[in-house]
Amino acid sequence: MSVQRDITWTMTRRRLRRMPLHIAAAVIVVVCLFPVYWMVATAFKPNRDIQSDSPQLLPHTWTLDHFRAAVDADGFGLFWRNSILVTLGAVLLSLLVALGASFAVARMRWRGRRQFMLMVFIAQMAPWEALIIPVYIISRDTDMLDRLPTLTLVYFMMTLPFTIVVLRGFIAAIPPELEEAAQVDGCTRLRAFRHIAFPLLAPGLMATSLFGYITAWNEFTYANFLIIKHQDSRTLPVWLSSFQNVFGTDWGATMAASTLFALPALAVFLLLQRHVTAGFAAGAVKG
Repeated sequence: MSVQRDITWTMTRRRLRRMPLHIAAAVIVVVCLFPVYWMVATAFKPNRDIQSDSPQLLPHTWTLDHFRAAVDADGFGLFWRNSILVTLGAVLLSLLVALGASFAVARMRWRGRRQFMLMVFIAQMAPWEALIIPVYIISRDTDMLDRLPTLTLVYFMMTLPFTIVVLRGFIAAIPPELEEAAQVDGCTRLRAFRHIAFPLLAPGLMATSLFGYITAWNEFTYANFLIIKHQDSRTLPVWLSSFQNVFGTDWGATMAASTLFALPALAVFLLLQRHVTAGFAAGAVKG
């Protein structure tokens, strides 16, 4: 009995020691999620509750009028399509280029390989806001302003360094003996990679896809500076910035539009969350 009592006391002491960490984690989660909750709750509140002097944590009356107003607003479907096209284009292009670059760095030995990765890390750390003026001048001189392909290329450049770094570490974690065994059986190097290594890259591809998707989907600065005259080429973040001007003080419609804007990113994260953690961990193990 004394041994069992000592074990119970030891476990209780460990739990008590971890209690401050659990409390701190709970506080951080609440602080981070409360603005999101307030946005969603405001979207379902009628205008009289939103403009009330006594804010309510939970809506007493629920309404979908704000969501109808957001969906019926001018340009909602067009800007939604623009955001999807730009985001998917940037993500797919980034994965295609980064897959070849990361394979060359992880599997091949060539002069300048370390310098190449150093440049990739520098590009990843560089603040993209500092490049707005050069990108704008290049786009203006090449007659690429007010075009969705320009945004696609910019978002591709933003996500490419991170994608190369993660995929490089993931490919390095796959034993090269698997591909060598396939080559001994008659496969070419490309075919061995496609049939042996590529299926094992699913977690890394999912993690980088999620990062690229969120980066391109939420980006506002470049979309606002590069789309000036042709308003039909705007994306959802730029449309949201002018949403208040369309509806005046209709904060309910603004919060409803923001909620609809956040749903695709949330859905993609929920679908890929099992692979994301594995992808980030594998990409940081070797390299």
